[in-house]
Amino acid sequence: MGETNTIRETVRERYGQAALRVMAGDANGCCGASAASCGGTDPITRDLYLAGQTDGIPAEAVLASLGCGNPTALAELREGETVLDLGSGGGIDVLLSARRVGPTGKAYGLDMTDEMLALARENQRRAGVVNVEFLQGHIEQIPLPDDSVDVIISNCVINLSADKGRVLAEAFRVLKPGGRFAVSDVIVRGQVPPEMRRSMELWVGCVAGALEEGEFRSLLAGVGFEGIDIEPTRVYDVEDARGFLEGSGVDVDALAPVVDGRFASAFVRATKPVAVPAAAGAASDASADAGAGACCALGCCGN
Repeated sequence: MGETNTIRETVRERYGQAALRVMAGDANGCCGASAASCGGTDPITRDLYLAGQTDGIPAEAVLASLGCGNPTALAELREGETVLDLGSGGGIDVLLSARRVGPTGKAYGLDMTDEMLALARENQRRAGVVNVEFLQGHIEQIPLPDDSVDVIISNCVINLSADKGRVLAEAFRVLKPGGRFAVSDVIVRGQVPPEMRRSMELWVGCVAGALEEGEFRSLLAGVGFEGIDIEPTRVYDVEDARGFLEGSGVDVDALAPVVDGRFASAFVRATKPVAVPAAAGAASDASADAGAGACCALGCCGN
């Protein structure tokens, strides 16, 4: 429990500081070791939204994005749907989702960091969007009823949770039958030396905790999802690795070639069956019970 609380406070501090920097107008989204030095060139967070997609969205919402993809485009949101963003940060994907679902729909953002929630609510006010609600809480314990959401999105957050099984079980629980899971996340491709994985947990925010592709599929299937698809969208090469290792205190020349091609941003899609088999429901409940009391891990509710 002590380690869990330490991780929680690390998350609050990191993303609280990121929100404050954005409010001061001196930050770009950054997942690497040295946020101050990214300057918008971070290989994970750069160029995620096409020209015109963020028109009408406050600049602070864009600056506060610590994501690795554009889940609002992935989700194919429809008029009148209810969407939930896990780890909504400054609110960019919530505001984009609200635009897509229209006045008859609703977009929720869930985050645990006070400063990010304050920034997101200010961005909502400035954008003049009314069909949005930002909730405070943990993605392992979603404060919404069963079968209440049409679509769940998330942007480089689930990989950072201490209990990914719990997160996926909660996502399954709150989705309506036939509901869609459509997230951007970082995945591992192939084998990564254990000693390097241990080091990465310490210095690269958006890569720490990334699941191997097959493991991600197994966890989704284990809580009851079907139609699972994982599509790599940006594979990080040796030069990308140098970018997010810079300033980490590790031997960049030694580790960058090992990282080359092993990590990728990906679109992860799945569907909750219209009729949930009893066994799948029981598995979901068991996973949720096992994770009761879990909190967000490094970065899991901050972007």
